[in-house]
Amino acid sequence: VVLLTYRHTLLSVMGTSVTGPQADMYAEQFLTVRALAAPAVLLCSASNGIMRGYLDTKTPTLILLGSNFVNLFLDVVLVANLGMGPQGAGIATTVAEWIAAICFLGVLSGKFPRMDEKNIHSDKVDDNYERSMAVTPVLDLPKWSSIRPLAVASSAVFLRSIVLQVAMSSAAAMAARSTSDGMIASGASASVAAHQVALQLWLLCSFLCDALATASQALVADGIGRGDGNAVRRVSLINFNWGLVLGLTLSAFLWIGSASGFLVDFFTSDEITRIELSKLLTIVTLAQPLNAFVFVADGVLQGAEEFTYQAKSMALSVLTAFSIFALLEHTTFGQEIILGGDHDTLINVWYGLITLQAMRGITSLVKLAEVRGPINLFGEQVL
Repeated sequence: VVLLTYRHTLLSVMGTSVTGPQADMYAEQFLTVRALAAPAVLLCSASNGIMRGYLDTKTPTLILLGSNFVNLFLDVVLVANLGMGPQGAGIATTVAEWIAAICFLGVLSGKFPRMDEKNIHSDKVDDNYERSMAVTPVLDLPKWSSIRPLAVASSAVFLRSIVLQVAMSSAAAMAARSTSDGMIASGASASVAAHQVALQLWLLCSFLCDALATASQALVADGIGRGDGNAVRRVSLINFNWGLVLGLTLSAFLWIGSASGFLVDFFTSDEITRIELSKLLTIVTLAQPLNAFVFVADGVLQGAEEFTYQAKSMALSVLTAFSIFALLEHTTFGQEIILGGDHDTLINVWYGLITLQAMRGITSLVKLAEVRGPINLFGEQVL
């Protein structure tokens, strides 16, 4: 409702008025359709979290894989064949997300089969407790004592997510206001296009890293629940090692794609956009090992229920990122001394994003290495 009611204001804040009337129209069409998917996105996220808690990762993978195939099919039909542009892409994604939400609800209610039936129904934690998963709607309001742990954890995660989304949205808004060689409309459109392509590559790599985060969260929580500190440290270290391998592998693939010109050729033929995108690909490529570490660390800390700490560290990280961007963009020291007079708003936006990730990594490492903390990553093994 908020997105639909205030779409003009929100798009103006995001800088679509700078990119020209056609881009503004496309953005409004896309947002109008995508706003209808907000409940579906919430249902998918909540259902995915429930299934993670039961160590069922196969079912969400199958559902999301199927919904993405639907999304791809509808993109081909609506965008490539019917020429509906961004509106068609929005319709495709919205339909796919509602299909995924319905499938999740069907699985949780027991109407649809699960891929991980054995883990959920057959594994016993002890003689008096058996893993089970079923969602039954009720009209009674739960007692505060029952929902207090969920409310506390959810509020911290919610604030953390809001802060992160504010940072990402601000980055997009600043990219929209970035111009190249004095060409206001075309330069701003090229900056937005290059930023979104680079961001999508970043998110694609992030989703791959999130697989390790999911495993870390579930296994660390299981180890802490059993009071096995050695298992917690061992699982954490294994996932960090795999995170380093994954980060370096992603960097290698991105470097090959960038050096060969494949990525630029694949995404755009517009000359200005190609120039802007080429500058961003180097940053995206070099940042992947850091990105992988941050995601694994997030999973480990979430498994240890350090939600409040993560919210605080996110706020600090975003504040630092904004400060770095302001320093590079608006001060003589940043422009002349640090950048050597080579001022580029779009590059400064990405320097801010890298600072955000770096601070997230540093603050996570502080908590992971804390001797009296839940992980004590570098502590000695207890025999």
